[in-house]
Amino acid sequence: MLSLENTATPAATALDELVPSRYALKVGDIDVLVVSDGVLPLPTKMLGHNVEPSERAEWFEEMYLPQDAFDWALNVMVVRSGDRTILIDAGLGTDPDLQLPRAGQLIRRLGASGIDLTEITDVVITHMHMDHIGGLLVDGVKERLRPDLRIHIAASEVEFWKSPDFTRTNMPQGFPDALRATATRFWSEYGSFVHTFEDEHEVAPGVTVRRTGGHTPGHSVVRLASGGEALTFAGDAVFAVGFEQPNWHNGFEHDPEESARVRIALLRELAGTGEMLVATHLPFPSIGRVSADGDAFRWVPVFWDF
Repeated sequence: MLSLENTATPAATALDELVPSRYALKVGDIDVLVVSDGVLPLPTKMLGHNVEPSERAEWFEEMYLPQDAFDWALNVMVVRSGDRTILIDAGLGTDPDLQLPRAGQLIRRLGASGIDLTEITDVVITHMHMDHIGGLLVDGVKERLRPDLRIHIAASEVEFWKSPDFTRTNMPQGFPDALRATATRFWSEYGSFVHTFEDEHEVAPGVTVRRTGGHTPGHSVVRLASGGEALTFAGDAVFAVGFEQPNWHNGFEHDPEESARVRIALLRELAGTGEMLVATHLPFPSIGRVSADGDAFRWVPVFWDF
């Protein structure tokens, strides 16, 4: 069962897990657990391929980050609302021959958190990139899931992956083929579990998934709201550089200009409401708020609650 106790405390952590990999919080009456699936080492160009290398270098220098490649966090959420236990995205799974050995930790870390896969009633997929669906393809996982599991994906996302267009992306070699193959395998194995929605769908009390588009045509965000509190899981709509440089194009974006519009609108919305934000690739546990700073934004991480 998902404990209300903050499982960031490494009481039962193995010696090779000295860095916390899960963090619990409450959003009103909704229980939330942010789980790290590990990290993805990627070229720094991936965070802004539409700007001069000197501009990127300046940002990375100011952030004390390496200039050639750095580790993207990979965060997943487990949410309990009423009688529903919802997995929001599923991590990378096994390494698709792309030298990503430090990701794909989700299934093991769910077990270490005391979460049995049979508890999961719903899965929300923000989009069908391999680092969001691959955990469901790990050997032995499907057999442990409930036969009445519901997987929620925007209809336009499903349609896109029937014949995906990578012409406007800027990915390292091998990634388009791996993304395409993983999406195809996912649909083959889980198509009968998928329930699509057009623009917005309530998964459970206070848990709503909304299509934004941009990053992929069916990219979606998930908003939790209960007891006057709210949190948005933004998937890949927001990256670390996107607060100060919201118009920088990410290499995985299938429509970079629309992605920037979606990002700016979402950040303005969150800056206006003061609600919490979690995103897939913000530094773990990625929980924070957004403040507006002229035409840019500022990410304000929450103080950890022990």
